[in-house]
Amino acid sequence: MKKIIFLFVLVLVFSCKQPKKEITTEVSAKELTVEEKAQYTVLKNEAWKLYQSKNYLQSAKKYSEAFGISEYNGNTTDMYNAACSWALAKEVDSAFVHLSRIAERGEYSNYNHITTDSDLSILHSDKRWDQVLALVKANKEKAEINFDKPLVALLDTIRQDDQGPRRQINEIIEKYGRDSDELKQHWKKIAAKDSINLIKVKKILEERGWPGKDIIGKRGNMTLFLVIQHADLKVQEKYLPMIKEAVKKGNIRPGSLALLEDRIAIRKGNQQIYGSQIGRDEETGAYYIYPLLDPDHVDKRRAEVGLGPLQDYVSRWDITWDPEKYKQQLPDLEKKLEK
Repeated sequence: MKKIIFLFVLVLVFSCKQPKKEITTEVSAKELTVEEKAQYTVLKNEAWKLYQSKNYLQSAKKYSEAFGISEYNGNTTDMYNAACSWALAKEVDSAFVHLSRIAERGEYSNYNHITTDSDLSILHSDKRWDQVLALVKANKEKAEINFDKPLVALLDTIRQDDQGPRRQINEIIEKYGRDSDELKQHWKKIAAKDSINLIKVKKILEERGWPGKDIIGKRGNMTLFLVIQHADLKVQEKYLPMIKEAVKKGNIRPGSLALLEDRIAIRKGNQQIYGSQIGRDEETGAYYIYPLLDPDHVDKRRAEVGLGPLQDYVSRWDITWDPEKYKQQLPDLEKKLEK
C-alpha cells in the first residue's frame, strides 16, 4: 500500500443546484421490482445529466419517463428536481404539478431551501406559489414537532466539524500541492476533529441507539453516518449492523450503506462491490478503481441501491470505465496493493 492513498467521496443530499447526487430510488406507493428500480435509476440519472447540460425541457420529460415506471410516485428529491427542470423550461403548470404532489403527500418539508432556490423564481408570481409554501411550512412544523432540539443542535455542530475542514481540501491542494506540509497539517486537524466527533457519536448511539428521522431528521441521520464512515475499520464493523437496520427503517439511504460496505471490504483486503473506493498512485498521480468484484455487473448492483452508473462516478477523477480492460489489469493491481 506504499504507493496508494485512500480516497472517499462524501454522500450528501443537496438541491438540484448541487453536483450529481447519489439518491435512493425509493418510492412512496408502488413497490418496484429490482429491474424497475434499475430502469428508474437509469432514467433519472439521464434526466439529471440533461439538467446539468441546461437541456431543461428534455430533462423534465426524462424525469416523467422515470415516474411512469413508479405510477408517478417517484422519489421526493427526484420530483423536486423535475419541478426545477419544468420551471427552468418555463412550463409553470408542470412545475406546480410536481411541487404540489410532494407537498400534499407531506413528504417535502425543506422550507428554507424552496424559498431560496432560484430555479423556481418563475413560480413566485403565481398564486399557487403561496399555497405550495404553506403546505411545505406545515410539513416542516409537523416533521419537527417531535425533534430532540438539543440533540439536533449537537449534530449540526458535529456536521460542521466533519464537513467544514473537508471542504477546504481542494483549495489547499490547488494552493500548496497534494504533497505539501500544509495539506499534511490540515489532515491532522481533520483527524483530531474526527476523534472528538466519534466520542460524541458513540455516546449518542450507546445511550439512545440510532435515532430516527422523526427525532433528528434526515440531516442528523446523515451526520451520524458520516462520522462512522470516517472512523477506523473496527468502529465501522461495530456499527455496520446498526446502520443496516437504519437503512431498513428508511433513516439512511441504501447508497450510503453501499459506500460503507465498499470501504470496509477494501480495508479488509477484499474486493469492493459497488466501485466507490478510488486510489491514487503517488508515483504517477494516476487514479484507479480499487479491486472490484464482478466488474461486468457493477452498474446493475449500483442501480439496485440507487447509485448511478460507475462511469458517471469515476469521471470526476478522469477515469474511463472499461470493464474488459479493467479485468485484464485487475491481477496486476491486486499484486501491487499487496506490497
